[in-house]
Amino acid sequence: MAMSILTERIQAANASGRKAVIPYLPAGFPDGARFWDEIAALDSGGADVIEIGVPFSDPVADGPVVEKASLDCLTRGVNLAWILSELQKRKGGFKAGIVLMGYYNPFLQYGLEKLGRDCAAAGVAGLIIPDLPIEEMGPIRAALEGTGVELVCLIGLNTPKERLAMYAEAARGFVYFVSVLGTTGVRESLPQEVLAKLGEVRPLFKVPVALGFGISRPEQVAPFGDLIDAVVIGSALIKMIDAGGDAAKFMGGWLSGGK
Repeated sequence: MAMSILTERIQAANASGRKAVIPYLPAGFPDGARFWDEIAALDSGGADVIEIGVPFSDPVADGPVVEKASLDCLTRGVNLAWILSELQKRKGGFKAGIVLMGYYNPFLQYGLEKLGRDCAAAGVAGLIIPDLPIEEMGPIRAALEGTGVELVCLIGLNTPKERLAMYAEAARGFVYFVSVLGTTGVRESLPQEVLAKLGEVRPLFKVPVALGFGISRPEQVAPFGDLIDAVVIGSALIKMIDAGGDAAKFMGGWLSGGK
């Protein structure tokens, strides 16, 4: 089996002596045209994997910052068809691996087999679906078979050991470790339990481990050392852009501090 581009990008960052950086932006934020400028800036700024959020009306895992940005995008008419169409125009133009993160309903409504074909045609390397438990992954895994599009699993502080083993067997590209019990959003500190849980997770997974939710500063992830390979940052990036900042400055801070 060929190595996933997602695994390749993360391992290349680790080989250069740093954690892989995975920024997240909702598709269409802050507006349809500037969104692609910011994605291009993240890519040229050194992002290893880029998560593009698929806006959804009932985002159960999103905190207030991501939720507001996503709902604003929905009001501007952003949908999965637009995202895939725009990505197809830019296929091959990004060095980073491209992942779509969204809830299952829009993917299901789009049609799973069509989704697999269109993601592959658009250069999408993976899907992250927070509300899809492993027991329900069969149909979409079948639809993605042979497309080169990986289904990235999420685990968390409350995932028991027997289920971690199930996810370890299914994980492709990387595994997304959710660092808090709750929704996305910047936290001053991460729960103390994260370190112990990562110690349980690390030996079980053959794919890279990415830590996300609640992270805004490189020093927050420094205590986890080799227990993680990548860091996902969403709300902090959205807030920076919303305040007039730019993606290039954001990436510079992480590439210099995310060892």
